[in-house]
Amino acid sequence: MKLVSWNVNGVRSVHGKGLFVPFVEKFKPDILCLQETKALEHESEIDLPDYKEYWNSAHKKGYSGTAVFSKEQPLSIQHDLPEKLSKKFKLSEDRYGDSNSEGRVITLEYPDIFVVNVYTPNAKPDLSRLLFRYKQWDPAFLAYIKELDAKKPVVFCGDLNVAHTPEDLANPKQNEGEHGFTKEERQGIDRIIEAGFTDSFRIFTKGGGHYTWWTHWANARARNIGWRIDYFFVSKRLVSKVKKAQIHPEIMGSDHCPVSIELSI
Repeated sequence: MKLVSWNVNGVRSVHGKGLFVPFVEKFKPDILCLQETKALEHESEIDLPDYKEYWNSAHKKGYSGTAVFSKEQPLSIQHDLPEKLSKKFKLSEDRYGDSNSEGRVITLEYPDIFVVNVYTPNAKPDLSRLLFRYKQWDPAFLAYIKELDAKKPVVFCGDLNVAHTPEDLANPKQNEGEHGFTKEERQGIDRIIEAGFTDSFRIFTKGGGHYTWWTHWANARARNIGWRIDYFFVSKRLVSKVKKAQIHPEIMGSDHCPVSIELSI
């Protein structure tokens, strides 16, 4: 089973550049997870007859949103985080509005695994959303994937909007404490790992220089001055089934590039 995740930074934009369908035809993923779709399903104009489409679009037009394209029909589909977790962690009390209305999570259940596609809220350059993320969103999402993991193994992927370690960005010293590399955001990943989930890319690849996002400024992508903020995490009992985990910086069309894993299930 091949799974691909990509923050497309506007699915209509990447499709309009003529890059989306050739990408899918080249990779042929069994499951394709998209973040930051910025569109409703009928607005995408994408025709992939081999795939079923599952969309969770933000209430706010042209903002956020996730979608999953799957060759196999799932057993069930869950949009957003469950209401009980939303209430417990007060997700509606974010200063920017109810984060559970931003289309940030979509979960597909299959016979052997749950696949969770997530677009984690950005802490913002002024860190105005950092406390919400640290105290509310990250704990709520962790509680959710732990609940799922108690039922069957979990694969979750997406743009987590944080570089976990200094090896995950080109200039860690200059960015210490900046959004995407605060101790609070990084602690969110620590807690995911402590809960028994594994960063699949690091099973196979150590060290720096491997990034999934680049700013548009200063020719950063060509110079590979980037951040690794897009991930595939798997339940501990799936680690032996992960046969490959890759980053694909050659795929253009967004300021992020796709990431992928292959599972023997």
